[in-house]
Amino acid sequence: MAAVLPLADAAPLRQAPHWSDRIAYLALAAVAGVLAAFLALPLASILQKALQGKQEEFVGFDNFISYAQTPALLESLWNSVWVSGVVTLIALPLAFGFAYALTRSCMPFKPLFRGITLIPLLAPSLLAAISLIYWFGNQGVLKAWMQGLGIPEIYGAPGIVVAECFAVFPHALMILVTALSLSDARLYEAADAMGTSASRKFFTITLPGAKYGLISAGLVTFTLVMTDFGIPKVIGGNFNVLATDIFKLVIGQQDFSRGSVVAILLLTPAILTFAVDKYVSKRQTAMLTARAVPYRPKPTPGYDAVMTACCCAIALLVLAMLGMAVFASFASFWPYNLTPSLRHYTMGLVDAEVGVGFVNSLKMAAGTALFGTLLVFCGAYLVEKTRGADGLRGMVRFLAMLPMAVPGLVLGLGYIFFFNEPGNPLNFLYHTMALLTLCTIVHFYTTGHLTAVTALKSLDAEFEAVSASLKVPFYKTFWRVTLPICTPALVDIARYFFINAMTTISAVVFLYSPETKVASIAILNLDEAGETGAAAAMAVLIGVASAIATLLFMGLAWVVNKRTQAWKS
Repeated sequence: MAAVLPLADAAPLRQAPHWSDRIAYLALAAVAGVLAAFLALPLASILQKALQGKQEEFVGFDNFISYAQTPALLESLWNSVWVSGVVTLIALPLAFGFAYALTRSCMPFKPLFRGITLIPLLAPSLLAAISLIYWFGNQGVLKAWMQGLGIPEIYGAPGIVVAECFAVFPHALMILVTALSLSDARLYEAADAMGTSASRKFFTITLPGAKYGLISAGLVTFTLVMTDFGIPKVIGGNFNVLATDIFKLVIGQQDFSRGSVVAILLLTPAILTFAVDKYVSKRQTAMLTARAVPYRPKPTPGYDAVMTACCCAIALLVLAMLGMAVFASFASFWPYNLTPSLRHYTMGLVDAEVGVGFVNSLKMAAGTALFGTLLVFCGAYLVEKTRGADGLRGMVRFLAMLPMAVPGLVLGLGYIFFFNEPGNPLNFLYHTMALLTLCTIVHFYTTGHLTAVTALKSLDAEFEAVSASLKVPFYKTFWRVTLPICTPALVDIARYFFINAMTTISAVVFLYSPETKVASIAILNLDEAGETGAAAAMAVLIGVASAIATLLFMGLAWVVNKRTQAWKS
């Protein structure tokens, strides 16, 4: 009789991967390839160009040394840093106060106030700069009042600071509203029982509970200001910052090596911000436990009136900025003939051929919303719901988070170096609408990826396990269970991609051609040509298009929720 081997000595049986797993591996490799080709390799091209001379010879760190010895460029670096710091110090307390009023008071019309402050997200950031020119510029309505305050002109640092505060306020507000919404009412009840004063409750409960949201909002604000291009370009005047330096070095002087050095410098604070945010997130503790009681503010007439007044003041400032841009876009000839007319709209859409750019923007936004949503959701699904290929999944996770730390200007510059290379097989994409769409998808990839991952994580892994045990193919589970449940998240991702594609400037400012010019770039060109009224009109049109798209997406979300989310009720 043959000897029987003990179980400990038996070689483990290796089960061959199922055909569906092989398909998942190939799909995951395809997603990794797309992110590598359109994100990692362009960024590597910037580093390579920074280490080369004008004849593409290797020069090491000579370009960095030359930059450090150029006083004008160092002054731009300092300008970017201190302006970003000032905007953060102004916008963060204002956003915190507004978020505090929305979440910790019983003031009326909260949805209205929230909606007003989110309107700036629907228009290009340079809309604020154009509006400020009409308020305080050389022929501005309140120029004399501004000079009476000791400010000689709005162009330069003052205009950049004010316009950036307007542009970044909604971003900080969204983060802080979320942070302040997560509060346990039991802490406040215990403090009330011990006779704790309102100020002490604020500094010992509210502020510590929201500190991670404050840090995140501050980092996001600083980074957005540091990397913004549109506002400094329109109202900066002779006040140079890193973002405008890159444009001048690359487009004006064709100095790609030094432009790459500035791009790396612009990338550094974004990466540091991303690293700090990740560190803070890991140290964050849960504010709501299973036994927590949601905090609900109690009506206090005096306090609610003060909060309403503060929110009214901020909302009126936002409406004043938006209203001036709309008013100026209809003024026949500022400031001599303010009769309403469509002159600027006709000039922009017909005479300046911005109508073609507007159509291009709609095409790019639609392509970004469609293909970006498909790529993001497929990548998130493969990372979260497949087995094996841990190294490949880790690579996709890293590449999916990397765009959060890459400014649009830097990404666009990398696309010039990488896709304009004659030996690159992807060179045929250069100066095409497809490349602008892909650049926009990659630029805003991280937020969509995080949204999709959050939706997928809400699904228990038992769905896939039960399906496998019943020998149900994974694609049937995906089609019948995963996709319907995650459809609302897909609509949100598509809306996010569409709105940002309509308003983006920095990501595509290096990549367009006369045939692929988009509306946001056409606004810059109109402003440079001195047609500020037409530029305001086109910015208003982008805002209107984004608002209409938002309403359509909201309607689509309502239909989707009704058809796919009935199980919740």
